[in-house]
Amino acid sequence: MTGVVLAAVGATTAVAQPAGSKAAADPAAVRAALERTVAAGAPGAFAVVRDHGGTDPKQSVAVGKADLDGTPMNANWRFRVGSNTKLFTSVLVLRLAEQGRIDLDKPLRDSLPAGTLPEGWDMTGRQVLQHRSGVYDHTNDLLEQPGEETTSAFEKRIRNTVYQPADMVAMSVKHGKQFTPGSKYAYSNTNYVLLGMAIEHLTGGSYGKALRKQIIEPLGLKKTSYVVPRKTISGAHVTGYLTNDDRTKPLLDSTEQNGSWVASSGAVISSAADLDRFLTKLLAGRSGGLLSDESVRQMTTTLPTPTAKVSYGLGLREIELSCGKVYGHGGIVQGFQTQSFATRDGKKTVVVFANASNNTAVTQGLTNTLEPAFCGTKPPAAAKVRRSAGDGGDRNGSTVPATPAVPVVDDTRI
Repeated sequence: MTGVVLAAVGATTAVAQPAGSKAAADPAAVRAALERTVAAGAPGAFAVVRDHGGTDPKQSVAVGKADLDGTPMNANWRFRVGSNTKLFTSVLVLRLAEQGRIDLDKPLRDSLPAGTLPEGWDMTGRQVLQHRSGVYDHTNDLLEQPGEETTSAFEKRIRNTVYQPADMVAMSVKHGKQFTPGSKYAYSNTNYVLLGMAIEHLTGGSYGKALRKQIIEPLGLKKTSYVVPRKTISGAHVTGYLTNDDRTKPLLDSTEQNGSWVASSGAVISSAADLDRFLTKLLAGRSGGLLSDESVRQMTTTLPTPTAKVSYGLGLREIELSCGKVYGHGGIVQGFQTQSFATRDGKKTVVVFANASNNTAVTQGLTNTLEPAFCGTKPPAAAKVRRSAGDGGDRNGSTVPATPAVPVVDDTRI
C-alpha cells in the first residue's frame, strides 16, 4: 500500500453523491498546497493518500520539517490527533448501543453517574453525538476566548494541569443549557467528555481501556494510544508548535502536554497509517468488524452545520468536494493539525497533517489540500496576503489562497 502526504482541516465544493475512489490525487497540486501551508507558518506538513485496491495504492508527500532542529517531516511518525478522537469515542458509544447498554434516543443523563447533569437536562445520546445538545463548551472557560488557545493560556492552564471529566462537565453546567436540545448545531467538546464518562460508567473501566480492548487491539493499531495524564509521546513522533501570541517570538514547542482538558474529545495519539486503517474498517461496516452496517448508516446520516458544504453525523463529519462527499473528522490541538477523511466505501483515505496551530492561515492551507488529494483538481491560486496577528497570519505575512477551495469548519481549536 502506498500513500500521499497532505495536510488539511476543512470542507469544500459540493456534489450530492459520495465521492468515489476512482479519482486520482494530483501530487503536484497536493505538494503546492502543503508548501503554502508551510509558507503560512507551519514547520512542516504531509499528506498520505491510500487507494485500497487501486493501481497506485499509496502516495505520500511531505514538505518542511518535523522539528525546528531541521529533521525532515516524516509521514510515518506519531502525532496528537485532536478531535479525530471523537471518531473513536463515537464508535465505542455505538458499540454499547448495539449491545443494548445505551439507548441513543433517551436522555444521556440516564447513562452517567448520578448528579453529572442536572434534572431536566434531557438531551439524548444522539443529540450529544451530533453536537445538538445545548451543552456549553468548557474549553472556552479554560482558554478565556472562543477559538484556538493562546500560548499564555496553554502554559497557565493546559500543559501541566490535570482535569477530571466530572469537573469539566461541572464547569460547563454552570453556564446552563445554551438552547433547546435538537434545535440547532453548536460544536462542544464537553459533549464528548460526557460520552467518555458514559463509556466508563457503563463498562466499569477506564476510557483508555475500552479504547484499547475494543478498537486498538482488534484492529492492530500499533501507533495509537491514549495516555492521559502522561505528557509525553513515546516512539518516533513529530514535534508540535504553537504560534506565539507575540508573532515576533519563535514558535513554542507544545509537544509535551497534558491532554486531560480535552480527554475523550481530543487526546488520542496516533499515526497516518493507523487512522487510515481505522477509517477503512469503520466505513466497511459489518465486514470491517467494528460496527454493524446499520450503525455506520446512522453515523453517516448527517445534518447541516453553519458552515457551507459541511454536515455532521454521529461523531463523523461529511464534507462536499467537487468529486463528491467524504467522511471523517479533523483535529487541531496545541501544535498539531490533522484531517482524516475517506470515501463512503472506505476504499480511499486521505490523512493530512501540519505541526503548528493557532494560525488560521495554516489551517486554511491544510484544508485546501483535501480537494487535490481526493479529486485531483488544483487548489485556487495563491496570493500575497498580509495578515495581522489577530488574523492568525505568520509574523512576516503569509502566502495563502486568495479564495479558499474548502471553507474552514467551525471547530478551529480541536
